[in-house]
Amino acid sequence: MPEGNIIHRLARVHDRWLTGRRFVADSPQGRFVEGARAVSGRTLRSVEAHGKHLFYGFDGGVRLHVHLGLFGHVRHYGSAAPAPSAACRLRLASPFATLHLSGPAACELLAREEEAALRARLGEDPLRPDASVERARERLCRGRLPLALALLDQERVSGVGNILRAEALFLTRLPPLLPAGELEAADFRRLWTTLRGLLADAARDGHIVTPGAPLVPECVAGRKRAERFCVYGREGQPCPHCGARVRRQALAGRSLFFCAACQGVDAPARRPRAQTPRDGARRAARPAATRSGGRRPSRASRV
Repeated sequence: MPEGNIIHRLARVHDRWLTGRRFVADSPQGRFVEGARAVSGRTLRSVEAHGKHLFYGFDGGVRLHVHLGLFGHVRHYGSAAPAPSAACRLRLASPFATLHLSGPAACELLAREEEAALRARLGEDPLRPDASVERARERLCRGRLPLALALLDQERVSGVGNILRAEALFLTRLPPLLPAGELEAADFRRLWTTLRGLLADAARDGHIVTPGAPLVPECVAGRKRAERFCVYGREGQPCPHCGARVRRQALAGRSLFFCAACQGVDAPARRPRAQTPRDGARRAARPAATRSGGRRPSRASRV
């Protein structure tokens, strides 16, 4: 599934290339006939991304929501577009630009109230200028869910996928299994800043490059040499920071990559909580027998 950087890049390309054009729309696949009819003949006025979702605004208040999901993809053509495939859900055609959308998880028209409700459910997007860091922290840092799982919850933080969570957790040296509710404020700020930087660079460049990542050998199939990761997809290879072997662990059906040495995975997952004055007062008020584990204090301790 494309991560937020790809969706934001698509939104920027579509905003530059498609906004202001009037399109004829149809649904070659036949699953979006009514929606295509409502869009056809209208001019595209805006394109926005929020996490992994795209929102297109047409004349007359018509709003199109697209979520590519696992199998969706978009193909762009200039003046000479080929015939669409049988899987093409939506075709937007004009004399100068044509778009073919195939296999999306969602392709639907939304009223403004429906769009607002959908956006309200989504977590804060690090790439959006209106993102609230405080709301992001409030949503992410709640409960006992492991941090690595919380980062993939699109209602907590929007736009983060498997690659970005592995690389961001590595760069911030955070244990992936740390309960999200135990993430300290300073660590959250470092994580948020790191995510925003990785997403922004990847949206600009079209691929993810983690700072300090080793070059990709030519023999690695299925990987672009421009992509460079520190831990993602590098199980058994040396960590670029400490030289320990990168590990992979299955977590909720997804592969989690990490360096146990750098990220403190071999240490207890629960971090000790800082002592407060109230904690000390409570311990001082407890009976001596309770503080010593239920045994009578020795004669030496009574003296």
